[in-house]
Amino acid sequence: MRTDSSPGTLPAREHLPAATAGTPVLDVVIPVYNEEKDLQPCVRRLHDHLTRTFPYSFRITIADNASTDTTPLVAQRLEARIPEVRNFRLEQKGRGRALRTVWSASDAPILAYMDVDLSTDLNALLPLVAPLISGHSDLAIGSRLARSSRVVRGPKREFISRAYNLILRGSLQARFSDAQCGFKAIRRDVAQILLPLVEDTGWFFDTEMLVLAERAGLRIHEVPVDWVDDPNSTVHIVKTATDDLKGVWRVGRALATGSLSLDRLTRPFGDDPRDRDIMDVPKGLARQLVGFCVVGGLSTLFYLLLYTVFRQFGGSQLANALALLVSAVANTAANRRLTFGVRGRGGAVKHQAQGLVVFGIGLALTSGSLFALNTATSSPAHSTELAVLIAANLAATVLRFLLFRVWVFSDRREGDEPTNGVPADPRASAPGASFPHASAPTYPTGAPQAAGPSVPHPQTHPQTQSQAHHQTQPLPQRHIVHPHDHDTTTQFRAGEAADGTWRDATMQMQPVRRPHDTDPGDAR
Repeated sequence: MRTDSSPGTLPAREHLPAATAGTPVLDVVIPVYNEEKDLQPCVRRLHDHLTRTFPYSFRITIADNASTDTTPLVAQRLEARIPEVRNFRLEQKGRGRALRTVWSASDAPILAYMDVDLSTDLNALLPLVAPLISGHSDLAIGSRLARSSRVVRGPKREFISRAYNLILRGSLQARFSDAQCGFKAIRRDVAQILLPLVEDTGWFFDTEMLVLAERAGLRIHEVPVDWVDDPNSTVHIVKTATDDLKGVWRVGRALATGSLSLDRLTRPFGDDPRDRDIMDVPKGLARQLVGFCVVGGLSTLFYLLLYTVFRQFGGSQLANALALLVSAVANTAANRRLTFGVRGRGGAVKHQAQGLVVFGIGLALTSGSLFALNTATSSPAHSTELAVLIAANLAATVLRFLLFRVWVFSDRREGDEPTNGVPADPRASAPGASFPHASAPTYPTGAPQAAGPSVPHPQTHPQTQSQAHHQTQPLPQRHIVHPHDHDTTTQFRAGEAADGTWRDATMQMQPVRRPHDTDPGDAR
């Protein structure tokens, strides 16, 4: 996973105000590879639908993934004949690479993509992007597995789709219902910060982006869709499934080991009600109680299993001590990561040492209970021993939670600095630390420069950098661009766009200042 940059603060969600401007509101990307037959019908049908139903200006971008047939010629003809169509040519394959490259260069505030086969009914497009325009959500996805969705496909694809989503829920704790539907949208300001963390350049790109967004606290809106399977799809199911499982393992390992700490994606104060200080409501108490109870229940089952095994080879006191020691180490590690949200290896040894002290208290309670039982009867039944141990563990569990909350992991709840050294308040971070500054590409078109606002240099004054996140571009009304304004085809080679720091040879993203974000000392 990429850990070489600190993405910085996620922007607050705000409604994009309506106004007239030259920049399109929506940029719909269609990634294609050798789609000479389907490309033209797809683009014309999509263009007709947007012209009739979408109230703002839009753009359709064809992302050609190194096609070897006549797809590039078809894309060039569409760009020449339809004003709202643009053509990108990449010399490397990979749907994820195409999306990240085009989304990085686009100036539209709402970015979307859909598959060229148009399996998803286009009536879901406006409901897909509306929550992003209104500021309600950060990402939006079409879901074929929602209850109100209407899907027509074979049993093989149905089984694979549902099995894959079960794997995501079980391994990565994903809560979204459909990761593979080729019908998604994202706000541009969110994409600039989130996409540098996404490593995959193929079909797993969608899933990785959604998992990271969900873990970072972003809101994902799901739209039920009408979807008809394309029997002529060129997707290789076995290879795609294998690559997806490899991606699940890679992302899960990075999240479990803390090598990808999403605490770096801090939210601005007030954007999430959970970040607000509300009197008489302990911060995070409800979530911590639920997490602690779940971990405690699993730890108790694990402890009883270990005790039963160890009891076959020794006395009750020795079996209890060994079982409690092993389960206590696992319990502390699980509560550290899942209940109190501490990621990374910083402070892990200290927390385990403090956990052993808590373990000693639990050992005293359970051992004392066993001693009292053995004093009362010389040969107690095994079921009686288990009942006494369960009662003693319940008492120890309550005390364990209190000690964990006020002592072991108190720095996570009370201090401004989490245990992994990441500032909890984005206002405490140093200005300019949100992105490594590089030369950001602008979206290449042949239109006159006055057609849209220019993009100043991304560096901002420390006093205005935090304000830039809360200012939004106006939504332009639809405008007409004449064909002669873009009579040349845009050629783009992914390998030529990078500065060598990304392994997949695609461009880096960085925050972009809007035209009305000016420095106090700027002469303009």
